[in-house]
Amino acid sequence: MVLEMKSALSSDLVFSEEDLPYEEEILRNPFSVKHWMRYIEFKKDASKQAINVIYERALKELPGSYKLWYNYLKLRKNQVKNHCIIDPSYEDVNFAFERALVFMHKMPRIWLDYCQFLIDQCKITRTRRVFDRALRALPITQHHRIWPLYLSFVKKHEIPETAVRVYRRYLKLTPENTEEYIEYLRSQGRLDEAALKLAELVNNEDFVSKEGKSKHQMWNELCDLISKNPDKVHSLKADSIIRGGLQRYTDQLGKLWNSLADYYIRSGNFERARDIYEEAIQTVLTVRDFTQVFDAYAQFEERLISAKMETTVNSNSIEEDDELELELRLARFEDLMDRRPLLLNSVLLRQNPHNVHEWQKRVKLLEGKPREIVNVFTEAVQTVDPKLATGKLYQLWVSFAKFYEENGQIEDARVIFEKGTHVAYTKVVDLAAVWCEWAEMELRHENYEGSLKLMEKATAAPPIKVAYNDTTEPVQSRLYKCLKVWSMYADLEESFGTFKSTKAVYDRIIDLKIATPQIIINYGLFLEENSYFEEAFKAYEKGIALFKWPNVYDIWKTYLSKFLKRYGGQKLERARDLFEQCLDGCPAKFAKSIYLLYAKLEEEHGLARHAMAIYDRSTRAVEPDEQFEMFNIYIKKAAEIYGVTYTRQIYEKAIEGLPDHYAQQMCLRFADLEQKLGEIDRARAIYAHCSQMCDPRTTVDFWQTWKDFEVRHGNEDTVREMLRIKRSVQATYNTQVNFMSAQMLNAAAAAAGQIPENLPENSMQQLEAKAKALAQEAQNDQPHMPGRKDIMFVRGGTNAAEEELAELSKTTNPEEINIDDDFDTDEEENVEEVQVERRSVPTEVFAGLKKDHDDDDD
Repeated sequence: MVLEMKSALSSDLVFSEEDLPYEEEILRNPFSVKHWMRYIEFKKDASKQAINVIYERALKELPGSYKLWYNYLKLRKNQVKNHCIIDPSYEDVNFAFERALVFMHKMPRIWLDYCQFLIDQCKITRTRRVFDRALRALPITQHHRIWPLYLSFVKKHEIPETAVRVYRRYLKLTPENTEEYIEYLRSQGRLDEAALKLAELVNNEDFVSKEGKSKHQMWNELCDLISKNPDKVHSLKADSIIRGGLQRYTDQLGKLWNSLADYYIRSGNFERARDIYEEAIQTVLTVRDFTQVFDAYAQFEERLISAKMETTVNSNSIEEDDELELELRLARFEDLMDRRPLLLNSVLLRQNPHNVHEWQKRVKLLEGKPREIVNVFTEAVQTVDPKLATGKLYQLWVSFAKFYEENGQIEDARVIFEKGTHVAYTKVVDLAAVWCEWAEMELRHENYEGSLKLMEKATAAPPIKVAYNDTTEPVQSRLYKCLKVWSMYADLEESFGTFKSTKAVYDRIIDLKIATPQIIINYGLFLEENSYFEEAFKAYEKGIALFKWPNVYDIWKTYLSKFLKRYGGQKLERARDLFEQCLDGCPAKFAKSIYLLYAKLEEEHGLARHAMAIYDRSTRAVEPDEQFEMFNIYIKKAAEIYGVTYTRQIYEKAIEGLPDHYAQQMCLRFADLEQKLGEIDRARAIYAHCSQMCDPRTTVDFWQTWKDFEVRHGNEDTVREMLRIKRSVQATYNTQVNFMSAQMLNAAAAAAGQIPENLPENSMQQLEAKAKALAQEAQNDQPHMPGRKDIMFVRGGTNAAEEELAELSKTTNPEEINIDDDFDTDEEENVEEVQVERRSVPTEVFAGLKKDHDDDDD
């Protein structure tokens, strides 16, 4: 090789005239890299031998120049780029790299290029040795540049043992890349070592995954790796590892149990897998985990059955053992599916052992198994803590006792009830429910004396009286004030006790001040049934003293009804006192029925004027929504008692006191009454009064009614007056609306800082403009009598019935003024005095009236 290089140098030392300047510069500056690079740049189009000679001469002078070596090696690689890898020129380039590394052994770029060049030549062993030399030659701070290419090289070729050894060396420097090594091991099927490395990562608390995996994810990967490859992973104990995960990751119990069972299934140990599944469904705490384990368990049993059936079918002879095993597997599967509701209930009870509903559900699931039901009830009442119970604990004791009762064991049921009464319930009503259920059981078995004794025992006062709401005291000490127990006690005494004992029970309830209005009413009805009417009324009086409005309403209503039914008008003054006492402080919401009952009393047994006074009071005492109805009742009663003319003052009060909506209806009825009485002027005055509260835009019916009235009973002047009033009312409502609109516009303009266009300067101009519009409207609305055909005036008379009603109601008015019919105005006198001659009148004067043609006109 050296001889060839020397011959090449000697043959190429022939210079042209263009080379002389560069040669002279090199002679003057043989150690200048810049001059050598300039010379090489000049000779870039020359032959490769010539350029190589110049590089060799330069490197002989400057062997430590990285720039020269890098460019020279790059040039040499490009020269053999398209050659076959077995070409000898490759070895020349390799020799050039070796010579360069004598001086450039601290340059990682040269090592990388050399290694990549050797990789391209597929020289595996030589490449590995060069990588090792590079790692030994370079400082450790430069190793990170070599390792990626080294690892890529070992993974590229099927040399797993070499790759594993390389990776082990690599991980000593960068242990954070262990996940990459694990992936390589899994790809190569070396799962045992992969599992070991993954276990190291899981146990290393300081390890942080570069792929962003959590400890939990890596633990799941380890479990999957172990459970799915039991024949390849031998260095780790799957059972201990997965059970460690069960204690550590309680939110993934279902998945971990399935992994452990899967490990034994893949190992062929089916009985052990079944034991794992049974253990899992007996220990999981959530429905989600139970569902995962149970579904996997069911699939496992199905696969076993299917495999056994396939084996049996494919075999030529079916043995008796195979049939028995198949039947056994089918029975196991059916038993598993039948146990699912009970197993799920067990999960919920492990989740919350104080759930009363789940205990009761468990009893229903065990229907038909009395021994197991008794065990469940016993476990339930011993497990459930009254302070932590979800649901009503007393229902467990009651159901337990009823179970014995249904099976004919009454004495055992009494024992359960007795124990149930000593439980420290959180609420008094729970203990009361146990006592009541016990008494009802005695009633079902016709032990009436026993039930009464139970209620007497339950309501017995404790030695030291305590407050009912004092939660620091046990419920047994507060039971004597529980209304539920006393109510049942009273019912039992009414049914099976004496009058004296029943009355004592009711009196005791009232003395304890725990009675309700219904209790008072029941007490009164009981006394009334036994013909103790005055005692019943006293009971009502006690109840009235105990309660206030509105709770006392039912008592008052029952009391008053019973009193009137009993005495009627015999004790009228006492009844009046009761009604006045009831109405004193009575809310308006309840006043209506009381007033109607009071008025009915006066109508049937009292004085009519008293009844009218009561009706009058009721119109002010009831709620506003009921005043209209009360006025109608008042008017109806007044007309029946005193006649229709008496109702005029009532109508006036109603119109004055009711809201506008109801006042309008009352005005129409009042006007209709006056019309029937023949008082046309009165009716017209009522219409005029009502018109002030009727906007023509919304109350069209009222104005149509008035118009029909004027058509029947009015004349041209009254129609014109009605139209004038209508325009006046409409102007009033329009002025109010426009005034409010103007205020809103002004406020908006002031807020915006500007004045709207086309807006009058002040309110007076607005009113003047509105007045002009109303005047024009009045002119347009002026009736044209000769041309009008829709209004036909008739005689202001009435039919026969109305005339008869008017005669009966006719009264003389002492304030009537007699007007002289012969009185003439000054205008009429002037008309009579001035009779000069006839003159034709302009047509505009008639305002649309048809002109009469006279024979005397010219």
